[in-house]
Amino acid sequence: MLPILGVQPLDARSSSSSRVGRTSCYLRSIGNLWGRNVTLFSRTSGGRLMDATSEPDQVALAVDAFSKGKPVMVFDSSFRESETDLLWPAQYASPDVIRKLRQDCGGLLFLAIGEEIGNMFDLPWLQDIHVHPALTTLHPVLDLLKTNDLQYDTRSAFTLSINHRETYTGITDRDRALTTRRFGELCDELMESNTSPEKARKALGNEFRTPGHIPVCREAPGGLTARQGHTELAVSIARLAGLRPCTIGAEMLQPDGDGALPVEEARIYAMRHSIPMLTGDDLLKANGLGN
Repeated sequence: MLPILGVQPLDARSSSSSRVGRTSCYLRSIGNLWGRNVTLFSRTSGGRLMDATSEPDQVALAVDAFSKGKPVMVFDSSFRESETDLLWPAQYASPDVIRKLRQDCGGLLFLAIGEEIGNMFDLPWLQDIHVHPALTTLHPVLDLLKTNDLQYDTRSAFTLSINHRETYTGITDRDRALTTRRFGELCDELMESNTSPEKARKALGNEFRTPGHIPVCREAPGGLTARQGHTELAVSIARLAGLRPCTIGAEMLQPDGDGALPVEEARIYAMRHSIPMLTGDDLLKANGLGN
């Protein structure tokens, strides 16, 4: 795992007290990175929303919560998709977590993985598969369906979709929790033991099949320095928390499903459920990037 800000990566399987203590090294230094404040919201005793300037504290709260297997919310940017994701560490996925994502978010559940995990398993981007000459010759429709008109980016982060081999259909909350949790655990086991890519791919194939009901999104090479999408933001918070870069999440939609949940409503949801909420700019700054 890549070290962030000089902090050594934490073992996701270590005790809660150990992870919290070692994550504190990062939390104590994070305030030095901030040269400005942005507006967050807190609720007054009368129920009104008021401005608050607690940016470093909010990042520290998010890092601490995520390191303990608790959720974090991330709003990407008003200049990108203007969407908020609800995120959990993959290895903490349970049927209740999947149910929460499904019922409270409404968007697609996705599993975001870091570049090092993508490299370890040699997972291809779907966009590259679909334009491979051998496949487009065999199936010309793939060339007609190629992605060349994304409105929010230059390429998609989607790679393969997976099911754990012990699932039935793969779609139930229990099935998707098993797929997500075991993928996160397997990544940790293989990276902890420094397993070779060949053995890692065999281990993946032993436990998982494709296609499945958990779409996997792979971080762009260079991470946040190259792309500031939901995938890169989701794995960034995992790294800051000392976990393997493997995060389950979903986009939050309006109740009628006709658009992304407005950021103001997302903040209210975050307050009601005591979930730390960050922006893409917050995570860029926490990684020493941006202005």
